[in-house]
Amino acid sequence: MYILGIESSCDETSVSIVKNGTKEISTVILSQMDVHAYYGGVVPEIASRMHVENITIVIEETLKKAKMTMDDIDAIAIAYGPGLIGSLLVGLMAAKTLSFIYNKPLIPVHHIAGHIYANNLVKELEFPLIALVVSGGHTQLVYMKENYNFKVIGSTLDDAVGEAYDKVARVIGLPYPGGPLVDKLSKKGMDTYNLPLPLNDKSYNFSFSGLKSSVINLSHNERQRGNEIIKENLACSFQNRVVEILTKKTMKALKDYKVKNLIIAGGVAANRGLRKSMEKESEKNDINLTIPEIKYCTDNGAMIAAAGYYAYLRGDRADLDLNAKATLEMK
Repeated sequence: MYILGIESSCDETSVSIVKNGTKEISTVILSQMDVHAYYGGVVPEIASRMHVENITIVIEETLKKAKMTMDDIDAIAIAYGPGLIGSLLVGLMAAKTLSFIYNKPLIPVHHIAGHIYANNLVKELEFPLIALVVSGGHTQLVYMKENYNFKVIGSTLDDAVGEAYDKVARVIGLPYPGGPLVDKLSKKGMDTYNLPLPLNDKSYNFSFSGLKSSVINLSHNERQRGNEIIKENLACSFQNRVVEILTKKTMKALKDYKVKNLIIAGGVAANRGLRKSMEKESEKNDINLTIPEIKYCTDNGAMIAAAGYYAYLRGDRADLDLNAKATLEMK
């Protein structure tokens, strides 16, 4: 079964064709990162306009790369939320149009489900499992007892971890997107700054606003005293706290739920510090760890198509009145 997946929830216009939820046939990603870097972050109005310009080109190029036509496609999977409402609507309207013209089933896919199923393109998911979803807009722990069965057991109470990275990067003086640069810079530094371990409690929830504020206050106070901020060390101290709390709470969830399968998903899954920590703790605790390739960590159509296959098998279908959702619970 060939699923065409469309992803346009933020600033990547991406379309992919995936076979049976596991094999990527072709993918095209058109990123707007260079445009938004000028503004220091994603500008929603610009993002949606660029999706309008790019979506048809990306669909055509994906089919061309696969040497397929719409007649070869069995269903269309669309990320309809959560995300930037204007961006989501562009992808959704394209998916509805294809569904109507070619009489193909329309499969609604939750954006986070897509990130989770990106791992299925590396290795078929084994259940039960715990998924740590870490991105610019989301930080969640999800328990899955079987395919396409999601139970959110923990989430951020304020900033998502990727958002915190970008804000700290700005304080340090790094350009957007700052997350990968903070990760790289942290490898050159030492953990010399006294930063708090955020929301270090027995819950599965996270909070990064306080840690971000601590970095801002520390940087301000040091400059007021005439002291130079050692950027590498501040990046290292910040990343160490983030990685420690993410690892600690994930391992607690695995133990409490008596689960031996762990997957990491989302853009921050590309973070080398987090990968190293999770690999170390998983080996120590005999955990079966799966982390997607870097290309599957950021938003892409392949993850939507992969998730869409299992949503299709479950019987999920959408009518042409399906609407985009800026916020959306995962069920």
